[in-house]
Amino acid sequence: MNQILTVLAVLFTFPVAAQNPEKFSKEINEEGVALYHSEMTSWNGTDIFIENYKNRENIGGYFSYLDAGIPKCVFFSKNQKVIGTISFPANYNPKDAKIDLEERDFTQQETEYFTIRQNALKRIKNDTIFKVYKDTNLNIVPLIRNKVKKVYILTATSAGNTVIFGNDYLITFDNKDQVKNVEKLHNSMIVQKIHDEKTGHTISGMHSHVIENWQMITPTDICTLMLYQKFTEWKSYMTISKKFVSIWNSNNNLVIMKTENFKGMAENILKNKKDKPEPEKTDK
Repeated sequence: MNQILTVLAVLFTFPVAAQNPEKFSKEINEEGVALYHSEMTSWNGTDIFIENYKNRENIGGYFSYLDAGIPKCVFFSKNQKVIGTISFPANYNPKDAKIDLEERDFTQQETEYFTIRQNALKRIKNDTIFKVYKDTNLNIVPLIRNKVKKVYILTATSAGNTVIFGNDYLITFDNKDQVKNVEKLHNSMIVQKIHDEKTGHTISGMHSHVIENWQMITPTDICTLMLYQKFTEWKSYMTISKKFVSIWNSNNNLVIMKTENFKGMAENILKNKKDKPEPEKTDK
């Protein structure tokens, strides 16, 4: 692990533009950040709404989105009326959240989010591709960017000392908001401990990608790393596949390179470190 961290430190001294294929980094990172904002809004919004709304049996669900740059978490009733809107400033401070519990109709934008969310939920209930593991649940995250409608499905857990990657999915929609495609982003669920019994607090991590269409780090990986950063304090994270190595750091910089190039660079760094003579010691 120490050798890997040394390689990571050296790699991040290179400009991202020097890595290939850097053009993918920006797109993946932006999608991951958008997912993070949605999930962070939902995390905080749910706590605030549940604390202030007493008629629990009336709750039908929720979703989050950006309304003119303002993060909003919208809760709706079983008869499809908005029953709560929690709006946040950029820092997501719950103390500064605006709480609106007035019942109203969906806006046009909210109708679009609600529609793909519900269509995704129907698919989840009827498609065996979706798995639910013990002590976990599936989070439905609708996302509309650049007029493209998607729903990401992430696995969440209530267990402490745990970060979950994988068991995530992407549902895409046609121009009539009907499901066009469903795919897995990881081949399995990956559980990583924040504090390891043998080594103590972990400072980094990695996992492999084997699905052909998802050889690079996924937007869901980026989202998860950002959500749990305040708990893990990880300085870096890697995903490795037969085609690409993706390296993320805590400043949310992302480098993606071909696996063969990474291996060559890592071997050269470690070789140079090994061959470098020790400083000559002198007696005082």
